Amino acid sequence: MAIVVDAIYENGMLKPVQPLTLKEREKVRVTIEPEVTWARQSAGMLRWTGDPEELERLALDPEFDPQESA
Repeated sequence: MAIVVDAIYENGMLKPVQPLTLKEREKVRVTIEPEVTWARQSAGMLRWTGDPEELERLALDPEFDPQESA
């Protein structure tokens, strides 16, 4: 049975965000997939030709949030 776990890499170790339902010393296989933000996932939909980090910064900036300008 496969489970998906969010984790943070800190001080050379992967630390699960939530407790794992594993037995002590249970052997597992780990696949690492960096988390991809929605801004990176949707950059192609906007025909964005700039840097993905810049798009993410703009997308997450509260100054450009339509709900904030109301």
